Amino acid sequence: MVTTQRLPASLTPLEMVLAALLDGLAAVVPVELPLAQALDGVAADMPPFEAHPPRDIAMADGWAFHALDLVGASSYSPLPLAISPVWVEAGDAIPDGCDCVIDSDLVDQTGRMVQVLAEAIPGQGVRRIGGDIAEGRSAIASGRRIRPLDLLIARAAGLETLKVRRPRLRIVDIPAASGVAVTAKLIAESARRAGVDVVCAEAAGRDAASIAKALDTGACDALVTIGGSGVGRTDAAIAALAQRGDVIAHGIALQPGRTTAAGRIGEIPVMALSGAPDQALAAWWTLALPVLDRLSGLGSRPAVTLPLARKIASSVGIAEMALLERDGGAWTPLAVGNLSLETIARADAWLTVPGDIEGFAAGTTIDAYILRD
Repeated sequence: MVTTQRLPASLTPLEMVLAALLDGLAAVVPVELPLAQALDGVAADMPPFEAHPPRDIAMADGWAFHALDLVGASSYSPLPLAISPVWVEAGDAIPDGCDCVIDSDLVDQTGRMVQVLAEAIPGQGVRRIGGDIAEGRSAIASGRRIRPLDLLIARAAGLETLKVRRPRLRIVDIPAASGVAVTAKLIAESARRAGVDVVCAEAAGRDAASIAKALDTGACDALVTIGGSGVGRTDAAIAALAQRGDVIAHGIALQPGRTTAAGRIGEIPVMALSGAPDQALAAWWTLALPVLDRLSGLGSRPAVTLPLARKIASSVGIAEMALLERDGGAWTPLAVGNLSLETIARADAWLTVPGDIEGFAAGTTIDAYILRD
């Protein structure tokens, strides 16, 4: 049995912070982008497509015929042809009066007379009009992230642009004493993978005035700071946020990630993440991603549901991050609350163990969010 811990008075429950960040937050206005730039954005206002292909086409190379003209043809009873058939190649329009395509070896041209050696059925070897994309359908669903396969559909439909929602995220790195900005790079790369336009900036110093000057929200929809969110003498990110806007919470009941803060500058949500990679990732997954999903107009983030191979034990009173590895048809816990870099790199998925429970028993079916493609 895990010992129950009282929630520290200085920590705000994770769900309360997330609710405050999402309150009144709306999806950004869609922008029309060339297909090459639309990848990973969230589709919006998808128009009805025209039928594709626009007429019947051959699915493979062969001879085009009218199927009823071939009734009775076989290798034992070849059907002689009065005129030569039409040869078509994959993608060619089916000639008028034809409704099937047969393989080349089913037409015998060795003698003076061309003969057909098999019957066919209407539509054989043919891609019908609208067979790939039906007339009036939106083959790319609004509210879904644009994948390479969606771009294939768009190009096949003759589109050159797509309307997508792509939030703009400003990441302000507060220089660490070591001078190494590994966490800021990690969050920027994670944001780009999430289909976000990223602008990176660095505060001139660790003091509140320098950080506040870097908190420019003029060209962004959300803002994240990296570092300076602790309680040390040089941790001034929260004071800078208070100068520019409102602090919703500093100190969140999340392990790792207790020193995370959240606030707003005007209507712009701001999340102050720790400079430690594990703490920053925990806050990124649980706070920043839901905010960006809301701004993107993305529906519920997909999860994979599997049973636990063994139990997860967690402290009551604080939400804890768990990293999981997929082992066949089950989730195997790798770490809970204490996430080493090696474990992060090994993990296939993550989940948050709520602060009001002691964990999950072995065999419990749980939803986890995938970390790998």
